[in-house]
Order: sequence, then C-alpha cells, then structure tokens
Amino acid sequence: MEKAWSGRFKERTERIVEEFTSSLSFDIELMEEEIKASKAYAKALSGAGVLKEEEANEILRGLDEILSDWKEGKIRLDPSFEDVHMLVESLLREKIGEELGGKLHTGRSRNEQVVTDLRLYLKKRILRELELLKDLRKAIVLKAEDWLGILIPGYTHLRKGQPVLISHWLMAYYEMLKRDEERLRGCLERVDVLPLGSSALGGTPYPLDREFLREELGFSKISGNSIDAVSDRDFLLEYLGWAVILMVHLSRMAEDLILWSSEEFNFVELPESFCTGSSLMPQKKNPDVLELIRGKVGRVLGGFCALSTTLKGLPLTYNRDLQEDKEVVFDALKTVETSLEVFTPLIEGLSLKESNLKKALQGGFLLATELADYLVQKGLPFREAHRLCGRIVLYCEERGKELWELKLEELKEFSPFIGEDVFRFLDPLEAVKRRNLQGGTSPERVKEAIEKAKRELGFCEP
Repeated sequence: MEKAWSGRFKERTERIVEEFTSSLSFDIELMEEEIKASKAYAKALSGAGVLKEEEANEILRGLDEILSDWKEGKIRLDPSFEDVHMLVESLLREKIGEELGGKLHTGRSRNEQVVTDLRLYLKKRILRELELLKDLRKAIVLKAEDWLGILIPGYTHLRKGQPVLISHWLMAYYEMLKRDEERLRGCLERVDVLPLGSSALGGTPYPLDREFLREELGFSKISGNSIDAVSDRDFLLEYLGWAVILMVHLSRMAEDLILWSSEEFNFVELPESFCTGSSLMPQKKNPDVLELIRGKVGRVLGGFCALSTTLKGLPLTYNRDLQEDKEVVFDALKTVETSLEVFTPLIEGLSLKESNLKKALQGGFLLATELADYLVQKGLPFREAHRLCGRIVLYCEERGKELWELKLEELKEFSPFIGEDVFRFLDPLEAVKRRNLQGGTSPERVKEAIEKAKRELGFCEP
C-alpha cells in the first residue's frame, strides 16, 4: 500500500524494512483506544469548523463499523501497515471514501495518537489491577482473621528469633500491598493526562477544544507542553517501576510459602489445585505457581531496565526508538495481572499444620530475648542481661535442653535475680501478649490491625 508519507520519496520501501519497522503485531492491542480517540478527534474537528457535521457523523459511523469488524475477527493484519493508526486510517478510507477518510488526520500526528492510546489503555488496565490488588488484600485479611491467635516462630537471617502471631506475618504483606495500591493510584494520576492536541511536537494550528477532548476521553488533566506530551514515556517507566516493587513483594511472600510448605518446615499445606507433580518422582507436590511468581520478577525488572535504557539518551522530541515502549509494558501488565489472579485463590486455599507449628515453637531458644527482658526488669543493664542469657543458651546447647526445660535451681546458678516468676516469661503466648504497643504482634493489636484493614477494604462501616 502507499505510505502516508510517500510523497517525499522516489523509491519504494523495501519489504524487509516494512517488516522490521512495523509495530502492528503488538500495537494492535490499542485498537479500541485508537477508535475511541479518533472518534473524539473527529468531534473536535467538527466543533472547530474543520469538518462539517455530516462529515463528522460519516467518520464516526465508519469508525464504529471498523470496531465492530475488529471484534468479529473480520480484519486481517497486513505487516505492510506500519502501525494500528495507519491500519485504521486505511480501513476508514475504504469505508467512507479516500477524500473524507483523509480529513480525519487534519492537524493530527501519530506522535500524539500513540501516546493518547497508551494513556487510555494503561488507565483501563490500572483500574483492573487496583481491583485485583484489593481482592488479594481481602484474601490476606480474611485468612489473618481466621488464623488469629496461632503462633509461629519469627525469623531473622532465616534463623528462629521470637514468637509472633501468624496473622501478624500475613498482615505484614497486607501493609506492603497497601503501599503498592497507594503507589499505583499515584501513578494513575500521572497517566491520566490528555496529550491529544499536541500534534507532532508544537501543537495543532486548528482551534480544537482540548477541554472537550479531555471530557470526551475521560482524562482528568490536559498536558501542559506539547513537546513533553509526545516525547516522554515517564508514565510508562513509573508503571514498570511500580510493577517491579509489587512483584518483589509477591515474590517474597511466595518464597515464605515455598519454604513453609517444604518438608523441612511443614507449617502450611498448599492447595493441590495450585501445585504440580514430577514426571519422574511420584511423591512430589511442587509449588510451581509460587516459583513462577518468584521467577517473573526478573521479567518485569528486565522491562523496566529496557525502557530506561531506551529513554536515557533520546533527544527531544519523538524518535522511533519509542516504538520499543509498548511490548515491555504489555508484557508487564499481563505478568502482574496473571500473578495477582492466581495468588488470591492460592491464599484462600492455604491450610495450617498447627501441630508442627507447636513443635517449632519449642526449639531454637525463641524466648531468650524474653529472659533478657525479665532480667532487665529485675534491674540488670540490658547488655549484661544479654551476655548472661547467651551463657544460659550455651549451657542449654551443651546439655541438649531448651530454656523452658531448665529447673529454677539451674537458672539461679546464673543470677540471683531469677525467681519463680521467670517461667511466665518463658511462655510463647505470654511473650506475644507483652508486645502490645501499636504495630506489635499481640493478639489485641493484630486484631485491631485486621479490623482497620477490613474497614479500608469496605467489609464494614468506617
């Protein structure tokens, strides 16, 4: 087909160049947004007196037919079309005639078309992801409420540290995902900007009503600089950065569950419908879903690095390098959404192995810090209490005992400050209850956090 810009050229474009430069195979994803933005632009041209009302109506009819054909699978993708914009323009000319079809592009550039489509598309997908995030947070809160009161060992350096409520662990991920939601809403504000009217780089000379375009397309703001509007992709880069942070959070939760469902920990049971087996070893129940979520962080991070590298040296304004923005964003959107979609029912299907948790609480000197705090309350400086408790732990290790198995006489040999009341400090539940400050792991505080989260999620009245 003849190119829209062919008037300046003597030679035809080589077929290999057409195939190399065409973005139609992936920017066809923007078909609905392209039609929507084109309809708004036709109305704006009519309002500016560039198109007669009947011409605008004919263009709108043609665009509606193209969209209908697309949804019914009637449109064939030919790589000789450079992109979705030229495909739609060509189809429109076929439907309503070359002359009228050619008028729609008056004052308009593909530079602004593509960024308008991208912003419309990303807005739609972000709104979907906010719902998926909410679903996962709901699943976490409901599971935390169901498991309230159950203790687990808390870890640092993957070594047992102190007892905590498993609900407190769950709510830690709720807090991370809550911040992810806040970040995504902030990103949405910066995506929600109308660039249409910027033309190629300097703005259109036609008296288009950009406020009308903003309302028609549902944007909250209008771009303030035509050069910036067509040349930057920081809104895509911000989304990718957000996606990396989210996937890191999902990956960390996946890693915890992979460990906890292993034979070595055996704290939780993963739903079988979210696991797979081995082609060789019949006993295996592999956490493949969680491993794939963990692995997909690199994929999204790669997209962020790719787009950052593309943007870092580009002179203003538009450059064809920006064609490389879409595939990494489309891939990240799919990765994020499928990960959220699969994680929510997996969390809902988790079950606990409480007897194993109770056994785990008995080992690893989980209450050594409690013993140090007990001695501080008796008047010892913390550093001296810490050193003394270290000696008691060493004593236990040499004899194959836990702290709670020591007799009062044994403990008194280390310090005359130790009395009968020490055993209240060697109870895991009492240790958890003592951490009753705001944000702590006591049942009272964790219950408050769950209730607050339920209000945030709309479970109950604020």
